[in-house]
Amino acid sequence: MDTDTQPSERDRSSAPGAGHEHRSRSVRIRGGGRPRREAPGKERLCWLRRRGPWRRAAVLTGVCAVLVGLFSAWVVQPFLIPSGSMEPTLRAGDRVLVNKLAYRFGDEPRRGDVVVFDGTDSFVRGEPTGDPVTGLLREGAAAVGLAEPDETDFVKRVVGVGGDRVTCCDKRGRITVNGEAVEESYLHPGDVPSRVPFDIVVPEGKLWMMGDHRSASRDSRDHLGEPGGGMVPVDRVIGRADWIGWPHDRWTELDHGRGHG
Repeated sequence: MDTDTQPSERDRSSAPGAGHEHRSRSVRIRGGGRPRREAPGKERLCWLRRRGPWRRAAVLTGVCAVLVGLFSAWVVQPFLIPSGSMEPTLRAGDRVLVNKLAYRFGDEPRRGDVVVFDGTDSFVRGEPTGDPVTGLLREGAAAVGLAEPDETDFVKRVVGVGGDRVTCCDKRGRITVNGEAVEESYLHPGDVPSRVPFDIVVPEGKLWMMGDHRSASRDSRDHLGEPGGGMVPVDRVIGRADWIGWPHDRWTELDHGRGHG
């Protein structure tokens, strides 16, 4: 019997260092391949994290400004009341929230509605002139209620709509619409409905506008002798003022006084 043991062939997989070599090779293969790309959203987030806090704040502020601008342009816009022509309903310095969707889906202004409108060519002759940069900054501030509105923007109450005959005044000193007296509970205390007599028929697609503080309001009555007769085109209406949003102690929904004839 051959007592000499034959050396057995060692399994290569169990050779010292083989496992390490295999793992190293695997690591090298994984590490030497093309780097994985992060998902687009994750890449943008990582980019934002790499920026300093001031840059992040600037980006977030810009995004918020865009969202507020879009909301103000299409849904609800704050509007700073510049004068007392609508007292006591609205006071100078009030911020009203103008509902821009009120007339966007086929509805039209009705008697008693308090509306904000562009008075170009009805209350104001021609377009205003000035520095375009200053005008743009002012417009942006006005869009969020931080500055007075453009000089062509007004807030008044709708007294007559297309086809109405509006007359001042009957024997009791009241305005009548289509022969029926209008009970104007919203008038400024001590004011009469109008010291200026008039008898007009509102053309279709136009509106007859008056302020609630009749003795302190320049409205349709003041433009009777001008082209257009003080009538405001319906398509110039920006929106309906539905709420007083500021100051907080005057937060309320506006009464649109639909007691008109």
